[in-house]
Amino acid sequence: MTEAAAPLQTYLSIDNLWKAFGDFLALKDISLEIDEREFVCFLGPSGCGKTTLLRAIAGLDLQTKGTVMQGGKDVSNLPPSERDFGIVFQSYALFPNLTIEKNIAFGLENTGRSKSEIAVRVAELLALVGLPDQGAKYPAQLSGGQQQRIALARAIATNPGLLLLDEPLSALDAKVRVHLRHEIKELQRKLGVTTVMVTHDQEEALAMADRIVVMNHGVIEQVGTPTEVYRQPASLFVADFIGEMNQIPASAGAEGEVVIGGSTLKSQQHGFGAGSAIVAAIRPEDVIPHGDGARSPGAPDEIETPENAFEVTVAEMEFLGSFWRCRLQHEIFGDSELIADFSINAVRRLDLAEGKSMTIELPEGRLMAFAPAGEAA
Repeated sequence: MTEAAAPLQTYLSIDNLWKAFGDFLALKDISLEIDEREFVCFLGPSGCGKTTLLRAIAGLDLQTKGTVMQGGKDVSNLPPSERDFGIVFQSYALFPNLTIEKNIAFGLENTGRSKSEIAVRVAELLALVGLPDQGAKYPAQLSGGQQQRIALARAIATNPGLLLLDEPLSALDAKVRVHLRHEIKELQRKLGVTTVMVTHDQEEALAMADRIVVMNHGVIEQVGTPTEVYRQPASLFVADFIGEMNQIPASAGAEGEVVIGGSTLKSQQHGFGAGSAIVAAIRPEDVIPHGDGARSPGAPDEIETPENAFEVTVAEMEFLGSFWRCRLQHEIFGDSELIADFSINAVRRLDLAEGKSMTIELPEGRLMAFAPAGEAA
């Protein structure tokens, strides 16, 4: 029998952390634990406090109150130079007058290593980031993506216990960004370094993180795996910020029911009192199309009508490459439209077109209820 892997230990612990700039509270009572070797993304809109939290962890902006523990050591009041981290900024911050080799070697020169040891380490790092032949060049001679790799190599040169990434990919074009995010994640796994990344790009966070910390107005709205925050959002803000989400004014019915436009539909369990004003929400990809063309080949002709199924009119269709985004109308939605994403095959089988009628289902397991924006759940 093989021994079970030892559980991961908490490496970074943030407890009751506040940060004020004058009368403005940028962070409000933040508590968070991050495990060793974990890749965590701080995600949220501009001004939500995610970069302020990263800078507090690094000691670049000391918190107003609260503690930061790293590797079991209280680093709350230590200057950045006495903390064990490497950091990569959005702007790369490479020295333009130094060669790539000297940029990477910069942080190694005060570690007591000999010149030959530093040269070996620089060569290792250049190979690690896939740029073994670029050492003699200057930053201006490299592309943005290459410069970002060099910034990453410099950040990990001293084998820090913590890697901090402040929107490292936002200055790159879309294709380079997608390629580099995969490389960064692979490198992080190979090194096993605990990593915290700030981003406002939900796709980036979903693709790279082991866990996502969703922030808004200086507080944490939800912490969870990418699947959890996408499929089980804890608030209307999280539901709306991550991915597309239909938001339908409604009221709560009995437990597990919502009332939309006078029609009672089955939903997830929600805990709201009957008659409470709520927002019913469902993701476009969770809307199920029904019709003759939607049946699997060989399925029986008589199929029981599912719950939460009704006929809608296709008001508009937008082709988005891998799927069609359809805007659907029904009297229960009033002046609003329901957005549904249907596969190309489903649209072809159902012969959908603008102005046609079709039957859809809002599956109860995917129909959620939230407190309206600005109200506590």
